[in-house]
Parts: sequence; C-alpha cells; structure tokens
Amino acid sequence: MTELVRFGVSMNEQLLKMFDKKIVARGYANRSEAVRDLIRNRLVEMEWEDENQEVAGTITLVYDHHVRGLSHLLTELQHNCHELFLTTTHVHLDHHNCLEVLVIKGPAGKVREVADRLVGVKGVKHGQLTITSTGQALK
Repeated sequence: MTELVRFGVSMNEQLLKMFDKKIVARGYANRSEAVRDLIRNRLVEMEWEDENQEVAGTITLVYDHHVRGLSHLLTELQHNCHELFLTTTHVHLDHHNCLEVLVIKGPAGKVREVADRLVGVKGVKHGQLTITSTGQALK
C-alpha cells in the first residue's frame, strides 16, 4: 500500500461551497475522495492523448434500422477493424430504432478514428465514445 500524503488547497469560498454541494449529492464520504477521483479522471484523460496508448471503452449508437443499407454499413465498418471489437450488444428500442453498444479495445488513435467513422454514418441519430484505461499508473 502506498503512503498517504496530506496537502493543502486554497480556493474561492463560493467555489468550495459549490464543490461540497456536488460531492454530497454524489455520495462522497469526504472531500479527499472527491479530489482523488477528479485527479484520477484527469490522469486517465491525459493517457488518451497518446495515440498509441492502449484504451478500452464503448461506442454507443442509436439508429433507425429502416435506413437502407445502414445496418450492413455499420457491420462492414466493424469487420474492417475487427481486432478492436470485443463484443456488441444490439437492442431493439422500438419499431424503428436500435441501440448498439460496442465494446472496444486498442490504441487510442485507432479507437477514436473508428468511433468517429461509425458515429458519422448517415442514419446514425446519436453516437458517443466513452473511453478509459486500465489505470495501471494510478495505483
């Protein structure tokens, strides 16, 4: 286990009140836990900036499956980068709309590139890439 280090942070009183209100609403036991999470999140985000950094995540797509050729095109794009995709979940939301959640893992640059291509396909109503890392460096 690593040693804990105490340090002080100075900030505007109004900013601290807003922060305290948010951390209570999210169920944090104390400020330290909330600050640790903020720092961890930012460090993980900084890892994504390295195009070669291994990341994992999800691509969430909502689309109308009645759009001609759309399902085939989305599948074809996934097959072209099959080594990045771990699994796919497909849900029928209603008569027209489908939700796909694609679990992806690979170099950050390739993950972002394939996500942009999938989200940008005509007929995709909404798409979102959410990426993370293993956090190995954050032990």
